[in-house]
Amino acid sequence: MQNHKNSLDFEKPLLELEKQLDDLLKSSKDSDLDFSDEISAIEKKIVRTKREVYADLSPWQKVQLSRHPNRPYTNDYLEKVFEQFEPLHGDRLYKDDAAIIGGPAMLDGRRVMIIGQQKGRNTEENLNRNFGCPNPEGYRKALRLMKMADRFSLPIISIIDTPGAFPGIGAEERHVAEAIAVNLREMALLKVPIIALVIGEGGSGGALGVAVADRVMILENAYYSVISPEGCAAILWKDRAFASNAAESLKLDANELLKLGIVDEVLTEPVGGAHRNWEEMSRDVKQALIRELANLSKKERLPDSRYEKYRRMGQFLSA
Repeated sequence: MQNHKNSLDFEKPLLELEKQLDDLLKSSKDSDLDFSDEISAIEKKIVRTKREVYADLSPWQKVQLSRHPNRPYTNDYLEKVFEQFEPLHGDRLYKDDAAIIGGPAMLDGRRVMIIGQQKGRNTEENLNRNFGCPNPEGYRKALRLMKMADRFSLPIISIIDTPGAFPGIGAEERHVAEAIAVNLREMALLKVPIIALVIGEGGSGGALGVAVADRVMILENAYYSVISPEGCAAILWKDRAFASNAAESLKLDANELLKLGIVDEVLTEPVGGAHRNWEEMSRDVKQALIRELANLSKKERLPDSRYEKYRRMGQFLSA
């Protein structure tokens, strides 16, 4: 059962039912009374309520799900999808950035290079990982590993989950915009297959700095946007309270992104979101990565097709 402490407002009707079921199961275990009929009735009601609650989520509700603290993060997928991951550290210029992790790993018997953005599970971890907001040294570390992958012909899998690049004074002093811009240029030129997977938040240049890819996949309740809803609301409405309006206007949810050609595939999440069934979500992610990697491995001149892919994005009107 999901922790009520981490529940979202629209999940509360479902969580109340789950609590009732938990209490009944506990009472049944602690006594000789038979609650099987009541348990069965609540289980059926939970299934119906789960479908109703998550059937038609608004863009803002999907943003909230993308940030759910129980959602699997990059390290969780590394554990469940890949094998023999060997983390590599540092950008060889300044220092290591814990907001970005990376290194070689095995996927279904094939060596790949992983780049991933990682949030923390608690305050201490979040402070260490800067709440998943990379500094410039994080992007330079990612580029170092991607160039290593290119040199040794390793496909690159980039896992994206960040509110955005860190906007602090130190990051600006060390040229975070330049670090992201260099990554955009260099990723476009890499000769190995690149798959980007948005598992939660895909915020602004912070996400794009490791997301120039041949195939961009996104989880159903993740988002990928030029700006966060709160940031957009602060600019357009002068009030972050209009974040839900901004989320609607930005068309940042997965299905809208697919229609616009920004992403290539939406991976369906378990009913209720990826945080409710890590095993099922990890299994689906693994199958999708293996499939797309096999398809990309058959292609030649990947930089050319990658260039054409990004040139086709957007809608243009000519006078």
